[in-house]
Amino acid sequence: MSVRLGQFIEALGGTLEGNPDHLIARLAPLEAAGPQDLSFLSNPRYQQQLAASQAACVIVAPAMREPALQRGACIVADDPYVYFARATQWWKRQHVPAVQPGVHPSAVVHPDAVVDASACIGPLCVVERGAHIGAHTWLKSRVTVGEDCHIGARCIVHAGAVIGADGFGFAPEKGAWVKIEQLGAVRIGDDVEIGANTCIDRGALGDTVIEDGVKLDNLVQVGHNVHIGRHSAMAGCVGIAGSARIGAHCSVGGGGIVLGHLTLADHVHVSAATTVTRSIHQPGLYTGMFPIDDNARWEKNAATVKQLHSLRERIKALEGLLQNNKIER
Repeated sequence: MSVRLGQFIEALGGTLEGNPDHLIARLAPLEAAGPQDLSFLSNPRYQQQLAASQAACVIVAPAMREPALQRGACIVADDPYVYFARATQWWKRQHVPAVQPGVHPSAVVHPDAVVDASACIGPLCVVERGAHIGAHTWLKSRVTVGEDCHIGARCIVHAGAVIGADGFGFAPEKGAWVKIEQLGAVRIGDDVEIGANTCIDRGALGDTVIEDGVKLDNLVQVGHNVHIGRHSAMAGCVGIAGSARIGAHCSVGGGGIVLGHLTLADHVHVSAATTVTRSIHQPGLYTGMFPIDDNARWEKNAATVKQLHSLRERIKALEGLLQNNKIER
């Protein structure tokens, strides 16, 4: 179902340079867009793709207005990426039926659980005793919410996620393991989105806490008693070990690891595949990847890295000798 280009402006604002009656059939990436597609350019480095694009209209920043006009129609917005995000939401509302509140017949909801009347509980979900599901929250298929766990309003939990499994707590005894019962729960704020097959463990004593606006990708593991601050985001396969505390507006790239009991300040951004082994108290971008190389050269570099400490000590000793020599002179 096509919509008029002008309808985007009516719904979302921005400045249209072009025919408001041109019909848009879909939203598409810049390089694949055709004469009935709306696309966007958020990074000026891709200006060459803009010139070559066949899109009916492209969302651009004010600085890119003139290059965009040389190609064709455009919508000028302060932040093209955010505008495009809102355009996708508006488009979905026009084309996809709204989610209907209620509990799917195949779901299992404990009588002592509380599910808001506006929430949607999808097929094969399990909501256990004492759990609370907030207003307009959507649990997609096969989501499990453990006992006494709380999910706030307007959250989306994707298929297969598990909220409130036991945290990984065991005490060693004579070569065996004694289970530490996990007596806390999970508290999730409002406007949180949790990816497919992500697991958030319940706390051992206190609760695991996910604050408002947090976004977790697929296959993220959040250990017991972790605290993630508001509007932080984590990409696929991130692992956060127990009792780590992540600040607000942080991000962790795919495959990143944060070790247990560490603290990350607000506005800390961790690159993909980085392992955080110490607390980070200052905002910024942090990277700890070892670059890929052919195997033979990588092994040589790895062997050299192992010698860095001894080389450091030798350099310090030589510096000491040079300093003593200067003093004697």
